[in-house]
Amino acid sequence: MDISGFGSQLTIFASVTFPDGLTISEFADDADPVDSPSIQVRDKAMGLNGRLITWAKAQPIGLTINVIPSSDDDLNLETLFDQNRVALGKRPVNDVIDANLIYGSDGSTTDFEQGACGDYMPTSSIASSARLKSKPYVFFFQSKT
Repeated sequence: MDISGFGSQLTIFASVTFPDGLTISEFADDADPVDSPSIQVRDKAMGLNGRLITWAKAQPIGLTINVIPSSDDDLNLETLFDQNRVALGKRPVNDVIDANLIYGSDGSTTDFEQGACGDYMPTSSIASSARLKSKPYVFFFQSKT
């Protein structure tokens, strides 16, 4: 079984900034190229007399990507996030984000829908190794298929 990530790519469709799609393939080597944190699907509590109580809880699906610093992909993602950032005298474009992740090992895909830009580092940082650090770009999505 081949579980290699080699050849993977992510195409991001941003409703205003990149409506025709932006394909990301210049993934970093000093941070996880594609990462999705665990999400809590149920919350819990204990009743007064020790009975476990649980309930469903909606959570966004997070997707973090790290790309090579100063690469075309990095510059395009920085543009996307900056266009969606609020600042004094600047309105965000409020892109709706959809994304398609193709896994290189077997060509399987995951589609992410109805998302938004979340977090990013607006400038480059330098690691103690004297190289530029990869900048994480975090998206949040309503659903995936």
